[in-house]
Amino acid sequence: MKIHREGTNILIILFAMLLMLNIIVWLFFPPWIIPGMLSGLSVVVYGFVFNFFRCPRRYYRGERKNMVVSSVDGKVVVIERTYEPEFIKGEAIQVSVFMSPLNVHANWFPVDGRVEYVKHHRGRFLSAYLPKASTQNERSTIGIVAENGQRITVRQVAGAMARRIVTYARRGQHASIDEHLGFIKFGSRVDIYLPTDAEVLLENGLVTRGGLTPLARLAPATK
Repeated sequence: MKIHREGTNILIILFAMLLMLNIIVWLFFPPWIIPGMLSGLSVVVYGFVFNFFRCPRRYYRGERKNMVVSSVDGKVVVIERTYEPEFIKGEAIQVSVFMSPLNVHANWFPVDGRVEYVKHHRGRFLSAYLPKASTQNERSTIGIVAENGQRITVRQVAGAMARRIVTYARRGQHASIDEHLGFIKFGSRVDIYLPTDAEVLLENGLVTRGGLTPLARLAPATK
């Protein structure tokens, strides 16, 4: 287990602030009850933020051919047929996974392939659990052509708490299930849009692990 690079500076600054605050309180606010309560609260707060930025090393060991793997840890909240206008530009199956503040927030590539499209959209910060968050919230869209030639769209969606989306994916980059495509800070969701002939392997309400849980199986490439 390691700490994600997006959290290093935040954790250092938070530690310094909490340490300074605790020193001041312990020196100038006797007896020990109030300082002790503050110290306990400081440990809880720091532990929560530390846990949020954890970054486990994961390697997918299953069959990779035509396989789509969950990009994130979280709970499946949407599986529906819809229209994806940015990269697939047609009918698609949308699978959305919601991340609570307690989940790992690193985002993995869902397929092996090649990144062909990356675009950031400014927007609102509605609860990421709401369906309209996919089109109205701050978000980044990544288009990937899988190894079998089919198009996959990944959309990082900010939530009410998530105010910063980080996208590492770049156009022309090789995409690998074992690598990170980005990170979203403090609660969010990721939408994955699949071809309509894909076989979805999950159901609403199920819990996923990014880079490990099989999400769908793409139809074999046609010659």
